[in-house]
Amino acid sequence: MNILKRQLISHRSGTPPPMTNKVIRPACDVFINHRGIDTKRTVASLLYDHLARLGFRPFLDNKNMKPGDKLFEKIDHAIKGCKVGVAVFSPRYCESYFCLHELTLIMESKKKVIPIFCDIKPSELRVVDNGTCTQMEIQRFKAAIEEAKYTVGLTFDSLKGNWSDVVNSAADIVIDSLMEIEDENGP
Repeated sequence: MNILKRQLISHRSGTPPPMTNKVIRPACDVFINHRGIDTKRTVASLLYDHLARLGFRPFLDNKNMKPGDKLFEKIDHAIKGCKVGVAVFSPRYCESYFCLHELTLIMESKKKVIPIFCDIKPSELRVVDNGTCTQMEIQRFKAAIEEAKYTVGLTFDSLKGNWSDVVNSAADIVIDSLMEIEDENGP
């Protein structure tokens, strides 16, 4: 049984996972895609911290990157190595080239994606051509957004909702998804 599987079982049973010798794991289990200005200090960081406390390896740009890292190289490597992506959509999400690039790579890599629609409805997500992207990029971004809009996710209204509830729900969904992937891939 691999280390991730032991962590998943440990989380469900409430007992610490047994120690093992030298197990090679990917850079991260879950990649958290978000618009920093909207959600970095709230749902993205809270979810990162919650998953890390449970022994998982989430990736969040400001937590996993250090001075000197090549931005696209590090992020693209994390996305390609992860098992699950969490896309935290927010009002200014589609204004960010980085958000759209990350989401597109997650979708094109066929990762399982868990959307969290934070203060925005899926129907409100639109890629706008502001002249800084190629037509090919715009088409790829639009395809990724359309796919995400039609993926069942969580919705959250920050004025009425409880951050703890949405973070716990998202973490449970991530953990269930990781367990499903581990079961599909076998021991």
